[in-house]
Amino acid sequence: MARYLIARLTLSVPTLIAVSIIAFVLTTAARGDPALLALQQGGYDPTPELLQQYREMLGLDAPLPMRYFRWLIAVTHGDLGTSFISNRPVAEMLGERVLPTFALGAAALVLSSAVGIGLGLLLALSRSNSVDMGTRILVSFFAGIPSFWLAIGSIMLLGAKLRLLPVAGYGDWQHFLMPALALAVGPAAATLRLTRNSVLDVLAEDFVRTARAKGLTWRIIGLRHVLRCALLPILAFTGVRFGHLLAGAVIIEPLFAWPGMGSVLIGAISGRDLPVIGGYVLITGIPVIAANVITDVVSRAIDPRVNFDSRNSGLP
Repeated sequence: MARYLIARLTLSVPTLIAVSIIAFVLTTAARGDPALLALQQGGYDPTPELLQQYREMLGLDAPLPMRYFRWLIAVTHGDLGTSFISNRPVAEMLGERVLPTFALGAAALVLSSAVGIGLGLLLALSRSNSVDMGTRILVSFFAGIPSFWLAIGSIMLLGAKLRLLPVAGYGDWQHFLMPALALAVGPAAATLRLTRNSVLDVLAEDFVRTARAKGLTWRIIGLRHVLRCALLPILAFTGVRFGHLLAGAVIIEPLFAWPGMGSVLIGAISGRDLPVIGGYVLITGIPVIAANVITDVVSRAIDPRVNFDSRNSGLP
């Protein structure tokens, strides 16, 4: 297992480098002069002398590879640059909001996985064509609803009309319910569909028929034997889904006045605050890579036959 973990971490290094290059390009090499943009956003008159002085201060007079390595060294020391608009350190701006965003993403991931895996297993073991068909229709319906529509609908119904949950803010578990639910419905539907198909494939194996011939109930067969074998594609899907949930949180957070990175990123995009955009890509990219590494290691622990040659793809 230790060798597998080391090899898996080694294979993640190129992806991590690619994420850092993307973040750097977004920070410094976007269309337009970063020094000119910074001066204009700060309300200064961009005279040639001031532009030259600001380019030297930002290190824009150095070759692009040298600027990347300087930026990378600064990142390892926690320096993500300075915002063009607020003139605050990007690490400070995003650092004070990263916990609410990741807490919301983790809550939606746990909720969607629990509901999707549980209902998918029950659906595959139900042996009822009518229930299976009705559930698949509902799954297709919910999988196609955008998360921000669900967010607006839950605010209007559960918050404004029924007054069951708070519609804004960040605090106890009640504040998590509506934004996590809006994020989790689509992934839960996709997880349910994947779990059902994976479990049905395992149910066709010979060892399931042998267990059934021994008199074991479908509940015992499903929990002890089938689910463990069917978990591998579900785990791989869960690692990828975590990145999608973080991306969806950008749209959901402003609707619920959630104090996460979403509002900061939207403001940075509208104001072309390039250091903030690059910092967001880096901060969210690293946990997504880590999530995929964790799911691969767990898959290896569940089934020691899992290796890089058998997967062929899916490694970040």
